[in-house]
Amino acid sequence: MAPPIASIEDAQNRLEQTGYLPSAQISTVAFLVDRLEKPVLVEGPAGVGKTELARALAQATGRELIRLQCYEGLDEAKALYEWEYAKQLLYTQLLKDKIGELLVGAQTIQDAAERVASSDAVFFSRRFLLPRPVLQALLNERPALLLIDEIDKADPEFEAFLLEVLADFAVTIPELGTLKAVHTPRVVLTSNNARELSDALKRRCLHLYIDYPTQERELRIVRSRLPKVSEKLSASVVEAVGKLRKMDLKKSPSIAETIDWAQALALLNAESLSAELVAQTLNLVLKHESDVEKAKGQLSQLAGT
Repeated sequence: MAPPIASIEDAQNRLEQTGYLPSAQISTVAFLVDRLEKPVLVEGPAGVGKTELARALAQATGRELIRLQCYEGLDEAKALYEWEYAKQLLYTQLLKDKIGELLVGAQTIQDAAERVASSDAVFFSRRFLLPRPVLQALLNERPALLLIDEIDKADPEFEAFLLEVLADFAVTIPELGTLKAVHTPRVVLTSNNARELSDALKRRCLHLYIDYPTQERELRIVRSRLPKVSEKLSASVVEAVGKLRKMDLKKSPSIAETIDWAQALALLNAESLSAELVAQTLNLVLKHESDVEKAKGQLSQLAGT
């Protein structure tokens, strides 16, 4: 594991070394997350780099990234742990002779049941425990960063469960007792604001809102990812995407789609944007036909002509 982040500048440098270009606000929060050991809730539109920030922060701090993708109906078992019943059954088959010896002399069914129950600890031990992402992050021998992605897609009941885990970084398993974190994990929760999250969860976390980047910062991102694409073409694409995001679209272009568009245009040997070229390639950056048709009404403006 890397040493703790020493300062905001150190956070910025480490994130940039991973290929993530942070704003000053992002660098500040990254520093505080590492030093305060508090979870951070990262909100913002889809495609602005929330998940990428978690990946970059894990790399910058030398932590293993463990991801929990949230969805409607996600429950504690899928997030926390399950018992490997197939493995327990296999061991039962392999140890059937020993189990038979255990039951020798049992006078009643109740007596037999009590003898079997006395061996519960054998079959409900760490050997048969299957950790899911939350418990895995707590028990990991290597310090971890737990990414709870798109928490707004999970049910409010799951939020309540998370509050208990994030409060103590410990989990109680009835058969095993309380298991505490081997190393306090760093926790990043992301939300696309599909629903309002509880005040209790927000109080537990630091908060960071990431919006679409400024044109200057997005151009830096594109140039860092696509150094062989000319600055002129990159700047034209970033400017056009900025104009698209101001339109009333079903889905505004993400940073990743800006990069894809610039790369595709470079492969087409484009040196700059033209109205014709924009019309031919809008489907690369807009993923709804109604958005494409709306944007085609402003081709000249998008091309900067």
